[in-house]
Amino acid sequence: MTPLVLRSVRLPGDTEPVDVLVRDGLVHSIQSAGTALPVGGDAEEIAADGRYLIPGLWDEHVHATTWALTSKRVDLSRADSAREAAEIVGAFLTDTAGPNDTLVGVGFRDAVWGDEPSLEALDAAGGGRPVVLVSHDLHCVWINSAAASRFEVTVGADGLLREEAAFDLTQALAALPETLVTAWMIDAADAAAARGVVGIVDFEMRWNREDWLRRFSAGFRSLRVDVGVYGEDLDAAVAERMHTGAPLSEASADLLRVGPLKVIIDGSLNTRTAYCVDPYPHGGHGVLSVSETELVDLLTRAKAAGFTPAVHAIGDAANRVALDAFEQVGITGRVEHAQFLRPEELARFAALGVTASVQPEHALDDRDTAEANWPGRTDRTFPLRSLLDAGARLAFGSDAPVAPLDPWVTMSAATARARDDGREPWHAEQAVTRLEALAASTRGRTRVEVGDVADLVLVDADPLTAADEVFRHMPVAATLLAGRFTFRSTAL
Repeated sequence: MTPLVLRSVRLPGDTEPVDVLVRDGLVHSIQSAGTALPVGGDAEEIAADGRYLIPGLWDEHVHATTWALTSKRVDLSRADSAREAAEIVGAFLTDTAGPNDTLVGVGFRDAVWGDEPSLEALDAAGGGRPVVLVSHDLHCVWINSAAASRFEVTVGADGLLREEAAFDLTQALAALPETLVTAWMIDAADAAAARGVVGIVDFEMRWNREDWLRRFSAGFRSLRVDVGVYGEDLDAAVAERMHTGAPLSEASADLLRVGPLKVIIDGSLNTRTAYCVDPYPHGGHGVLSVSETELVDLLTRAKAAGFTPAVHAIGDAANRVALDAFEQVGITGRVEHAQFLRPEELARFAALGVTASVQPEHALDDRDTAEANWPGRTDRTFPLRSLLDAGARLAFGSDAPVAPLDPWVTMSAATARARDDGREPWHAEQAVTRLEALAASTRGRTRVEVGDVADLVLVDADPLTAADEVFRHMPVAATLLAGRFTFRSTAL
């Protein structure tokens, strides 16, 4: 690989520019701008013109195939009611569309609607065409009668499927030609690289090993990918000699590795199935889909097989169950979401070595739903500051397609607790600093150092001091993966 020299870059917090030499995929040297670098032969030189160089960004929680497909589906996020969602569906139906083609919509939030979804309303909107609408959190699907017939499922008068039934149908929608899905995946990965992303953890709800091997064989090279395994597939993974951190194949060992073992033990806030200590206003405590005994058994097997567990827990009761299981088994790992926590659980994350793998943009997505369902207790939702103060480690992700796969959106939500929409910050006391947000988005790397793998991002502004509106929409000039450009703007 030809050496690369980045001329006149700045490191966040610094004022004086430096020159950075990248060789053989590593940061070889960093010296004051204009100083002779030990290039040792021909090199490509880039005039960075004072832009800022930071470590490459990771998204620690992605549903990759669903994320790639979402860009090709009808966006329902602006629907403020079931009636409006049905109207959006109706507007997308055309005379030229095949009567048997399934129309798929994504992003609806029925928890904040004043009216209720119904099978009758979606039947009327669909005009005989199968319609499947996937909620923003993926835990609920609204379908019409034609879709129920096509996918051989039974629904009631509300037309809703929740939790496992919703997950199964969402996966059925992904049964498209692999060449098409791979092309869409490459497009989506390129878009992520353009926002400074160098790696993702994929938690697509299926056995994903062969999918990723095919994608890399087809030329996927924009991102590092840690491929998660679900609890029901643990035996298959062990049979393949897989364990967390192992290369998925020797041909792509530098980019494609086995990720954590994912276990979902409760639902979501939107569906009112997150498992909580206190009842919801409408009644019930949510759903604990895996008992503590079952979870302990899974974590014990994970420990023996060399897997790092990643336990989905949103409600406070579910988080308690998860932490109790980690403690009983004596294993470290991750809690995915950690959305609603009792104060007494905060210090346990650090004590047990459990990372809070959180999605800060969900705080802004869910603020109205949280206020409606956890009234008077929302100071305990997304308690990022409290977790850090208690010594816990944070890892940031998007849960894409639930939120945008854009680490600047993610970090802005964590640091500002607000969007540029005029609303006041939500629980600003739980905001983290820019440096802490960067650490949670880079696997702990807050500064480019000599000897680092050259997973790097060149941005137009100092991420530590830029205004909030600039930070959330940070202009990215280039992204490098082991010294290779995966994105390069026309400005360079």
